[in-house]
This record gives sequence, C-alpha cells and structure tokens, in this order.
Amino acid sequence: MGIGQKGSQPVESTEREVAAMVVENGIPADAIQGVTWRKASASIGAGECVEAAGLEDGAVALRNSRFPKGPALVFTPAEWSAFLSGAKAEEFDRLDV
Repeated sequence: MGIGQKGSQPVESTEREVAAMVVENGIPADAIQGVTWRKASASIGAGECVEAAGLEDGAVALRNSRFPKGPALVFTPAEWSAFLSGAKAEEFDRLDV
C-alpha cells in the first residue's frame, strides 16, 4: 500500500526545482521538492501527526507535522513495506511511551 490511499489527506507540495537532488535521511523536509505530504485523516489538526510523502524512486519520506521544515526520515520501499506490515499486525501497539 502506498501514500495517498484511503484515509489520508494531502497537506502541501513544494514548488522549488533543483536538478539532481539527493534525498537521504536528515535532509530538511521542506527541501524535498515535487512531493505531496499526507497525514492520516484521523488527525485533528493539533500537530500530533507524522506526515509521509512518496518519492520518485519508490522510497517514502516522513516528517513531524509540528516541524515541517525539520529533518526527514527516508525509507526504502522494502523498509516502508516492512513497517506497514508490522503496524497492521499491531506489533507497535504496546510500545512503552
């Protein structure tokens, strides 16, 4: 399953263009160009969400909705798939907070 499926809503797109951009962990999220950031429709808009954007190479970038210019975490398609499988299997439901 990918970004933008049922239950998510678009957040914003960046418009700047730079040739041959390398997107890797820690890049400022607002420097990732040409993407649409999405967050869960269950978000109530109080800044408590993680936002995700699909990248051209199939990777997925995540950012903290409270800090949209902060660093992004970038996951390969395999890493993202493994995470989603674990989340759907409720493997993260009992994390100590």
